[in-house]
Amino acid sequence: MIYTIIFLILFIIELLYFKVADRFNIIDKPNLRSSHSEITLRGGGIIFWFAALLYFVQNISYNYFFFTGITLVTLVSFWDDIQSLSTKIRISVHFLAISLIFYDLGVFINLPPIAIVLAYIFAIGIINAYNFMDGINGITGLYTLVVMGSLWYVNKNVQLFTDASFIIYAMLASLVFLFFNYRKRAKCFAGDVGSIAIAFWVIFLILKLILITNSIIWLLFLAVYGVDAICTILHRLHLKQNIFEAHRLHFYQILSNEYKIQHRIVSLIYAITQSVISAIVILFYDKLETVTLFVVIIVPLILVYSLKFYLIRKASLKIS
Repeated sequence: MIYTIIFLILFIIELLYFKVADRFNIIDKPNLRSSHSEITLRGGGIIFWFAALLYFVQNISYNYFFFTGITLVTLVSFWDDIQSLSTKIRISVHFLAISLIFYDLGVFINLPPIAIVLAYIFAIGIINAYNFMDGINGITGLYTLVVMGSLWYVNKNVQLFTDASFIIYAMLASLVFLFFNYRKRAKCFAGDVGSIAIAFWVIFLILKLILITNSIIWLLFLAVYGVDAICTILHRLHLKQNIFEAHRLHFYQILSNEYKIQHRIVSLIYAITQSVISAIVILFYDKLETVTLFVVIIVPLILVYSLKFYLIRKASLKIS
């Protein structure tokens, strides 16, 4: 019953946000690099922050570091959605917010310096990957549902590491967002405020699970996004492009933009693929060595990603 009420509250909040976005002209205008062709409301992903707020007011005693962090990244991202900010400001705020959850999770006292540095790289990487991958209708909402659903299953059946409601609130926000975004013509886009806020939530949960189980295998819950994002960055570096500028070189962009496969179908393929990978991780995490499981999952994903170059050549696409 409580989850139904939370869902309805979030639904109403999203509708109210649309009024605000329309009133203040918070919109996404398509350009040559966009995967859409219509002017659409931006920032619908702010619903993730409101979901965090609803959870926070019920769990103030132990949730304040996370909520402070997600509030910081939400504010700076929302500002960036309205008026572009410098990369230095955004990264500085992200660094501060991540430091808050690291302190909360005991990263600074339980991990050696090199591991702390790697944790920062991992966290900043996920934030940027989630942001880079948020380019077509449904992809952020569906992928988040899969990641959060996987974490919920692990929490319930494998290793209790957090309050189940903390995960479910994020899933409810994803469902509300998908109602308006998973359409042929989306009512709204997540914007940086959405993709970065939910990425921050994912980072917190996965890092907490890694620390409790003393295993990095759970990073594979982000394998599809990770391979696409990292391989695309390497591709663009090879082309000597500015990796912080908009582009159309992600595998999902080639499929949806150049081969005209419906956004919703491409998003669903990504979500289903990650679902299968997450199921494999859950089934074999205690049966296979970590390195072996990483190889079994990452290598096929890289091979699939390499098909992008065949598709580019076949369509004679100009990529530089």
